[in-house]
Amino acid sequence: MFSETDFIHMQRALALAARGMYTTTPNPRVGCVLVKGGVVIGEGFTQPAGQDHAEVRALKDARARGNDPRGATAYVTLEPCSHFGRTPPCVNALIDAQVERVIAAMEDPNPQVSGRGLAMLREAGIDVRCGLLANEAHEMNIGFVSRMTRGRPWVRMKIASSLDGRTALPSGESQWITGDAARADGHGWRARACAILTGIGTVREDDPQLTVRAVATTRQPQRVLIDSRLEVPLTARILEGAPPLIFCAAIDQDNADHAVSLAARGAEIVPIANAHGKVDLPGMLKILGARGINELHVEAGHKLNGSLLREGCVDELLVYVAPSLLGAESAGMFDLAAPATLDARKRLSFHSLERIGDDLRVLARFVTADASRDATR
Repeated sequence: MFSETDFIHMQRALALAARGMYTTTPNPRVGCVLVKGGVVIGEGFTQPAGQDHAEVRALKDARARGNDPRGATAYVTLEPCSHFGRTPPCVNALIDAQVERVIAAMEDPNPQVSGRGLAMLREAGIDVRCGLLANEAHEMNIGFVSRMTRGRPWVRMKIASSLDGRTALPSGESQWITGDAARADGHGWRARACAILTGIGTVREDDPQLTVRAVATTRQPQRVLIDSRLEVPLTARILEGAPPLIFCAAIDQDNADHAVSLAARGAEIVPIANAHGKVDLPGMLKILGARGINELHVEAGHKLNGSLLREGCVDELLVYVAPSLLGAESAGMFDLAAPATLDARKRLSFHSLERIGDDLRVLARFVTADASRDATR
């Protein structure tokens, strides 16, 4: 169905899509390559929200080079959109340009599109094929797929630990368990996320900025804090810069004044409680999804990590393992009760394993995660 040449051009389209890794949110990362007579005549990738999508950029690039897109083949990593959002439909742009063929890596999971764009192209007499390097395209937009199909972001929990699974000494000291290369790599994962989440315990212990600093980026992710009783100090560094989003259980007479002070600092406070008087974590994810958060990057302590896991709110673990031992009395990764049997243990599938400097980076996905595709991919 697809030729070797098709694979080469789609791989290039995926490489273009990766250029928007840090910038396209809440839109998907999409790349497009226009080929005519065996020659690439135009390329593009989706720009920040409100600006051109990949297909339009590629058409503009072709014309800027003096190339006529009529009769060309468009290789695009996601089905062209067919609805009016911040920009006009890309399907119309391709039809008006009179391209001859469109090869898409995957269908758009957005219910407003979901096959409709491909159908419109076919109705216009364009040869349409879909499914080339679909898994790679899915990985590129795993958060967007999650938000479109589940109404919640893809949640990636980052942990730095010793070889014996410890994340901090009994004193709370944890900086730094892993090396410079691993920390820089972790900032790259921060940068690709739409939001970074932590808990009040981490704010108390480490007072993190929760920003991207070790890699170049034009956009800082939204910072999110879980603080059930609304106890974050007004001096906390998370309150500096762009205002954070704070989820608490309730605003009552005990914290009302503090809530006013936080709001004066620009913080947005969202009360959402479960039956136990804690922050409703699944409900929080739905709120973040409704706000356009595709990927949520978690950097928290073992208590919040355990709570998120127990509530089924984590899709994958990003663990940096240092070649060191901290001992049994040091803090672990998660506050989790032991299962009654081995059959009841939480199962994961290793997705990737790489050496980063002197440390190992393990990416593992929960086999039972309710993802839009098989979480073991």
